[in-house]
Amino acid sequence: MLIASETSSASRWVVLGLLCVDAVLLATLELFYLPLRLDGVVLPKVGDAPVPISALVAALTTPLLVTTAERLVSRRLAMVPLLLWFVTLLVLGVEGPGGDSVLMVDWRALLLLAGGALPATIALGGSLGRASARAGTGL
Repeated sequence: MLIASETSSASRWVVLGLLCVDAVLLATLELFYLPLRLDGVVLPKVGDAPVPISALVAALTTPLLVTTAERLVSRRLAMVPLLLWFVTLLVLGVEGPGGDSVLMVDWRALLLLAGGALPATIALGGSLGRASARAGTGL
């Protein structure tokens, strides 16, 4: 059982760093898997329809990153993984590897940005609202 606040504080910062690395890796993978289609190359051939699985992954993982960071460090620093996810998505999407533009200009890019950012900001806003309500009521 760790009682020393320095040890638990240091481990919390390490976990926040790992959450930030996870946000960068998730943004990279979500961006590179955004053009998946049902064309028989990676996924089965079913009419060549686009399948934005990465937007669903972003909608599930970014709120987890934010809420975990909020529980570990502080409510104000909980936005750091979300900001890193967003910056990574924009930097790699616009100035991708070799100067190529990886972020497609269609509905899937908008779905990825909205699917990752909106649930995470709702989770972040909810935690900040609960903290404000507790401070206002004196709890």
